[in-house]
Amino acid sequence: MLENMNLVDQTVRKLENGEPIGLDEARALYGNMDLLTLGQLAHMVRARLNGASQVTFAIDRNINYTNICVSGCRFCAFFRNRDHEQAYVIDDKTLEKKVIETRELGGTHILFQGGLNPDLDLDWHKEKISMIRALGLNVHGYSPPEIIFFSNSWNMTVTEVLEELIKAGLSSIPGGGAEILSDRARQIVSPRKATTMQWLHVMEVAHKLGLKTTATMMFGHVETVEERLEHLFLIRELQDKTGGFTSFIPWTYQMGEQTIQVPKTGTNSYLRILAISRIVLNNVPHIQASWVTQGPHVAQVALHFGADDFGSSMIEENVVSAAGTSYLLPPEEIIALAKEAGFKAHQRDNVYNKAAREQEIP
Repeated sequence: MLENMNLVDQTVRKLENGEPIGLDEARALYGNMDLLTLGQLAHMVRARLNGASQVTFAIDRNINYTNICVSGCRFCAFFRNRDHEQAYVIDDKTLEKKVIETRELGGTHILFQGGLNPDLDLDWHKEKISMIRALGLNVHGYSPPEIIFFSNSWNMTVTEVLEELIKAGLSSIPGGGAEILSDRARQIVSPRKATTMQWLHVMEVAHKLGLKTTATMMFGHVETVEERLEHLFLIRELQDKTGGFTSFIPWTYQMGEQTIQVPKTGTNSYLRILAISRIVLNNVPHIQASWVTQGPHVAQVALHFGADDFGSSMIEENVVSAAGTSYLLPPEEIIALAKEAGFKAHQRDNVYNKAAREQEIP
């Protein structure tokens, strides 16, 4: 016990000096430090990187272009088999309407993701990207498992797939599909999806091609605390190499009726992993609060536990809401929530540049 407390004290001194910490030190903080003190440390790191008073948020729309998926992940309540009555592929008219509406609401980009649907070829995807760009919005699209699926389906390398999507107008890549970067856990919850190394490979290639990306962690299912921490250090290691991650978004697993049944992860556990994420990922610029899974008031608290980004107003979201969790949060409310928590919020785009359309928000 004394040894652990000495390690905690040593780690605090390193953080005060702006030094990165190691895995043993992260274990010591996670397991031995009380939640409020951990939050204070995370807020110190956040203030050093992003200032103590600023919060960013985005206006975008999460368009899931298909719910047909051959992966069949055990945590997902959204996917459908091809012959299911609720299976769909978005049509051009619907896509155009959604994009125009997003633009008119002050949005800067579309979060464009979908199931692993073998019926959609490269030309289909390039046409959709080009359409969104022609309508004036950026495309933050295609998580690493989708890219791996395309690569395998179309007999192309990851580099070739990304080069084609970039030519069509792909702007950046979301960090979805990471779940927990542990193949032990992935074999249980998503055995037909990309492996840990494949996920990291897509991100490394994307960064080398000039694409910025986010990174995520979905926790609170079958993973261990050790696997959560190892996930963070895998992200930090790649960021040291490429510098391509703009932000990290940890969020809790949301149970559906037909998904893995486990005890619900509480607010304390969420805030603890959020804080340790900010502390470990000293080289990732931003940490995002997950109001979509935690609700707006926990997200306010998260701004004092290392988060400096409120995520998106989320004009549309389907995957999390399919598990029974659904919140709506207009930009004006995000600004008010941030102000109430002691911060000033401003709109950003998909790569964390200040949004030119910001003046349209009261």
